[in-house]
Amino acid sequence: MTDFRLTARHTDGDLALTHITGELDIATAPHLRTQALALIEQGHRHLILDLGAVTFCDSSGFNALVGILRCAKTVGGSLVLAAVPDRLARLLDLTGLSTLLPTHPTATHALAAHTRTHDTATT
Repeated sequence: MTDFRLTARHTDGDLALTHITGELDIATAPHLRTQALALIEQGHRHLILDLGAVTFCDSSGFNALVGILRCAKTVGGSLVLAAVPDRLARLLDLTGLSTLLPTHPTATHALAAHTRTHDTATT
């Protein structure tokens, strides 16, 4: 298996901010999906995936992201991407998924946007 790691850097209530390192490919995509779905099952239905350290993403990695999005939506949650590498950002645009998967330049921006949205929804 190629170098891959998903680390939960911040968990707060129904939110988990994760940092992904390495390649997202046919060998690692199932691990991404399994680990992300475990976070959802633990009650963190809103996920922010920081992809800044992702060095490669093939269609398997892309499909894992789509599967995670579907699972998050099923439980009333969301999936947001941060620091998306250029190649993956272009793929999201070409497929139209950029309209369903919000992206932010950094994890800090994504976290701030989630906080603003969450605060607005509860007031």
